[in-house]
Amino acid sequence: MPPPPLHITSSSNPKVKEIVRLRQRSHRDEASALLVEGYREIKRALDNDYAPRQIVTCADFFMGSHEQLLIDRCTERGATHITCTPPVFEKISARDRPDGLIVIGPQIHIALSDLKLPPNALVVVAEGIEKPGNLGTILRSADSAGAAAVIVCDHCTDIQNPNVVRASIGTLFSLPVVDTTTEEALKFLVERGFTILASTPHADKLHTDYDLSGNTAIAVGAEQYGLSDAWLRSPNTVTVRIPMLGQCDSLNVASATTILLYESVRQRVAKDRSIVPPPHEHEHGGDDPHED
Repeated sequence: MPPPPLHITSSSNPKVKEIVRLRQRSHRDEASALLVEGYREIKRALDNDYAPRQIVTCADFFMGSHEQLLIDRCTERGATHITCTPPVFEKISARDRPDGLIVIGPQIHIALSDLKLPPNALVVVAEGIEKPGNLGTILRSADSAGAAAVIVCDHCTDIQNPNVVRASIGTLFSLPVVDTTTEEALKFLVERGFTILASTPHADKLHTDYDLSGNTAIAVGAEQYGLSDAWLRSPNTVTVRIPMLGQCDSLNVASATTILLYESVRQRVAKDRSIVPPPHEHEHGGDDPHED
């Protein structure tokens, strides 16, 4: 039986200040901590065997009827439970409309050597991505496309950033995310015979012109400068362009990644329709406000 929760009513409580400091990368790294806010994000973490250290709740902000089940799952895994008043939770929360649930747990660190890739693996390489929202959206698209891993190279944004977790809708927990250098990532992929797909507006071939059903790494670069020359010079790299039919000559990096991923998905489904799961059914009958 877990102990009763600690209730906090003062925003000046040291525990509150400690949690607020975790918004800063230096404090997160010092504590090796990850801040996860939101029902869907926490549920996905738990569904993928994540073990939180603390859960902080405020029932006044709950949006559904399943929050207690989530709290129980956290405390069963050893998390301490803190409840607080709405003003205290608003100070802790980074959201305009909090839903009353925040988890603090260990950071996630996966090395290239930890990856166990299946045959005909689909991998995303994200080099120098600057915006947490873009990186999180790339993770979400990679998960949806059944990618085996996301390799983040020479990053400008912290993988453990709460905004990455939020934009990924918790898919940071559902697929391996590796943090490494461009040099190491390129070596890893070349040694395993990956075709590396790099999108550039100057390419002659379209993204639909290559077979992307084998070992494929979709490489995308920084929002402003794109991929570094190391990727473009690799003998394993093929350059493609996404056809732009309007006046705009570029896409958001997360949007471009999604298009490239789903061309690979289209090709794979054409070869084997059985890989497509049945239509998604909401766990709670579709009436839970937390669901997409």
